[in-house]
Amino acid sequence: MKKVQVLGPGCPKCVELTKRAQEAAQAAGGDFEVEKVTDLKEIMSFGVFMTPALVVDGEVKVIGKVPSVEEIKKMIA
Repeated sequence: MKKVQVLGPGCPKCVELTKRAQEAAQAAGGDFEVEKVTDLKEIMSFGVFMTPALVVDGEVKVIGKVPSVEEIKKMIA
């Protein structure tokens, strides 16, 4: 199972990235766990100081922007 994490406190962009990550995971058809991380200490533990951010299996893929569902699908494939 691939772990997809959306890092952010709950701002509108963070909410949108979570929605798109869930859509991408469903469209990709694999075994994915999408998790929302709102704890600032945990977010900073990834070396992320700007949100939203997208992490796939512990690797930071995007910081500070909301990629399209298609872009996210490529990142999690």
